[in-house]
Amino acid sequence: MRTVIFGATGPTGRLIVEQALAAGHDVTAVSRRPGALRPRPGLAVVAGDVLDPDTVRRAVAGADAVLSTLGTPLTRRPVTLYSRGAATIVEAMHRHGVKRLLAVSSSVMDPAWRPTGERFFNTVMDPLFNRRMGRTVHDDMRRMEALVRDSDLDWTLVRPSGLFDHPAVTRFTVARDVADGLFTARADLAASMVGQLAGTGFVRQAMAVITTEVRPSIVGLIWREAVAKRAA
Repeated sequence: MRTVIFGATGPTGRLIVEQALAAGHDVTAVSRRPGALRPRPGLAVVAGDVLDPDTVRRAVAGADAVLSTLGTPLTRRPVTLYSRGAATIVEAMHRHGVKRLLAVSSSVMDPAWRPTGERFFNTVMDPLFNRRMGRTVHDDMRRMEALVRDSDLDWTLVRPSGLFDHPAVTRFTVARDVADGLFTARADLAASMVGQLAGTGFVRQAMAVITTEVRPSIVGLIWREAVAKRAA
């Protein structure tokens, strides 16, 4: 299967590239930093921006599936990357007759997401970081989700919870729309998306992905993902 990955040099995209190649897929990685990917059999790299229609059309032509791992740190500034990127990808897929799309979103998109037993997060961290500091990011994710849902593609919106790094795939959990969990290892997020390439269990649905076997520090996670990355 020829799989196109947008955001291929991001922290999740890199893992998807590795796992997709290991699963025997031919991978086309699209990135503004093509030199960040090591050449190897089965991997083609397209240099360019997801907001450039010509780049996206060229990458998508002849594909069997498209995976989007676009992302940006939480910010109070206006954000349009998710919706504009999705619009460009969907247009290219329609143009070339490519149907399968998996796009990373967030558990925050489901209003019912309140992880059990996480009182500090639910009452302090979530209102402060997700609903306030990350409002513009999540507003644009909602625009992206609406755009993808309105397409006639075989889409899956992939909703991780708080992302963190872990060296190996765990026995992660997936559920329709929302899952009761606070964290998602990037390795598990990547594995859930690569696994969907061979299945139809979440076509035209949102798929929540959570990790329960390992757990990072909430404060450390917020610092790394929301503060340090934003400063960088």
